[in-house]
Amino acid sequence: MNVTKVLDAKGLACPMPIVKTKKAMKEVETGETLEIHATDQGAKSDLTAWAKSSGHELLQHDEEDGVFKFWIQKG
Repeated sequence: MNVTKVLDAKGLACPMPIVKTKKAMKEVETGETLEIHATDQGAKSDLTAWAKSSGHELLQHDEEDGVFKFWIQKG
């Protein structure tokens, strides 16, 4: 997967992962992919819902050692 930008939102509580993701999404072009790393349990449902409602595509999500990773393609 070709990732344009990586956002480290580890250690941030809700709603900060979403706030940081929105800001980072403004820095990538349509069709590019943002990779997000978060540790907040709520990030899984929050980022999934946000991507859908914002017109972006959640390409993949994964969990590794308590870190949730998301790949969102800008719509």
